[in-house]
Amino acid sequence: MKIVLKNLKQGEIKLAVETSDDVWYLSQLIDAGDRVSGKTVRKIKATEEADPLKRAVFMAIVVEKVDFVGDELRVAGKVIDGPEDVARGSFHTFSIEPGVVFSLIKDEWLSYQLSRLDEACEQKRSNILVCVFDREEAIFALLKKSKPEIIAHIKGDVERKRVQTNVKSSFYEQVVKQLEEYDKRYSLDVIVIASPAFWKEELLKVVKNDALRKKLVQATCSSVDERAIDEVLKRDEIRHAVNKERSALEMQLVDEVLSEIAKKGAVVYGVAACESSAAQGAVSKLLITDSLIKRTREEGAFQRIDSILRCVDKSKGAVIIVSSEHMGGKRLDGLGGIAALLRYKLSYE
Repeated sequence: MKIVLKNLKQGEIKLAVETSDDVWYLSQLIDAGDRVSGKTVRKIKATEEADPLKRAVFMAIVVEKVDFVGDELRVAGKVIDGPEDVARGSFHTFSIEPGVVFSLIKDEWLSYQLSRLDEACEQKRSNILVCVFDREEAIFALLKKSKPEIIAHIKGDVERKRVQTNVKSSFYEQVVKQLEEYDKRYSLDVIVIASPAFWKEELLKVVKNDALRKKLVQATCSSVDERAIDEVLKRDEIRHAVNKERSALEMQLVDEVLSEIAKKGAVVYGVAACESSAAQGAVSKLLITDSLIKRTREEGAFQRIDSILRCVDKSKGAVIIVSSEHMGGKRLDGLGGIAALLRYKLSYE
């Protein structure tokens, strides 16, 4: 994502959307009451009898509803500016996707929102691929800002013998060939190869490409499935390679919350406890899942959540929006979707 124009005195930031990751970030940044403006497609009737025609026009709306499904962000609201033949107060929906340029205007940009925007606009981030495998299957996942995206799952033939089990070398050659293809396609910075037992050492024996070998980081996992991707992201062996990646950071913070809960430390969870802690200025870091934000918006209950976020922001606490797509987000959802690491321990007895 690129910032085309930034005028915080007027509350306006003009943005160019470049990737599906950008769309995910914007789903967390656009709130009811914001104004969105830009070129959009509108069905317009020339006369009452004529069939409506789709036309590209400039319009502005006051946001009432934000829907994020898959990679599509639909922002709906009442028209406040546009062509003369579009009634003010009528409804229109902006479809925000890669390639769209639009302006987002808020009465007040909170510091955590600006930080999220800066994060989305970073020009450079590490391109990291994780491959978890054993002697008969391999899963490839590309790390994205919102979640790891599984891009391939392959299986090989295994020679099974009564005493000894051998892996056909062609399977590991196939895995290496796939790694080379993805390295070329995505210009990877780091390739994490992870396996139970000693299978990664067997794979390394067939890696002949020196450039590829230099990008490899080894790790251990207990299984070969989607859960193994989350497991690998926490490993100390690769933390230095992924510590700038969103998913790894989020899972580390959720682990910190769970650790504090286990030892009855300076932490609270659930909407009511976080609301009370925020009101007292005690929140150092507030973790909230994107699914909780989405659900409360759909239920018309986001105002309470928004009040907590604003309270934490004003007391200089950090707000971290956690994706529910990875294991860390799922664990946080199990705590009600919101938790706070505190500056000091509070008593609610």
